[in-house]
Amino acid sequence: MSTQHATEARETESGQRTGVYVYGIVPADVEPEEHAAGVSDSTIDVVRHGEIAALVSDVPVDRRFGTPDDLTAHARLLDGAAAVAPVLPLRFGAVMSDPEAVEKELLEAHEDEFRTALEELEGRAQFVVKGRYVEGTVLREVLDENAEAAQLRDEIRDKPEDATRNARIALGEIVNQAVTAKRAEDTRRMRTLLEPLTSLVNEREPTHEEDAVHVAVLLELTEQGELEDALRQLADGEWDGRVELSLLGPMAAYDFVTKRAPEG
Repeated sequence: MSTQHATEARETESGQRTGVYVYGIVPADVEPEEHAAGVSDSTIDVVRHGEIAALVSDVPVDRRFGTPDDLTAHARLLDGAAAVAPVLPLRFGAVMSDPEAVEKELLEAHEDEFRTALEELEGRAQFVVKGRYVEGTVLREVLDENAEAAQLRDEIRDKPEDATRNARIALGEIVNQAVTAKRAEDTRRMRTLLEPLTSLVNEREPTHEEDAVHVAVLLELTEQGELEDALRQLADGEWDGRVELSLLGPMAAYDFVTKRAPEG
């Protein structure tokens, strides 16, 4: 994720230097909702060029971007737009000098590329599927499936930590390897589940040692219900009591089309 700043900035009447923060590219007929707000609680505006447009807001350039609130505002705006229109998200922190630079250096310079990408995203949005092993489940599976692990667990039980250090290390390595293998298998299972809905699946790195699956999918919005039904059947059936599933989205297609704005 890169942060880019305007090389030249405008000054307000109060002498504050401002730039134009660019969130993403949308069709030109998109209008921001009245309550829409961006970083620093800024008002959202639209810069248009032909059939495409950029969602923007004025921001002071003498501040550093990257706070949790900034990241939340960036994602909230793009995800809200993605629920109703195709969106090409720009990387967080893209700031250009003024609206004219946005139109000429970003929209006009990449007009064909952006228009084609928006057409490909029409009616689609990203969803993120995440699954985490129920606490203790994987360890029990490993002990049931691996005789060496079970033997090490018996050696450790009710004994001082110092006296069983090597056995604990060995057991930890076996468990870690087993979890990695199970995560790979469960991710393959998830991809199989998703195949009837979409071939556009991006495997994400786990964010927790007990993550079972973490994937982003690009999906037709009309198939959101089918995705929810498929995940519910898996959670209530094969993975009941084993993996807790969650679904995020619709959101902007960060994993598939995130663009970098030019220096403004």
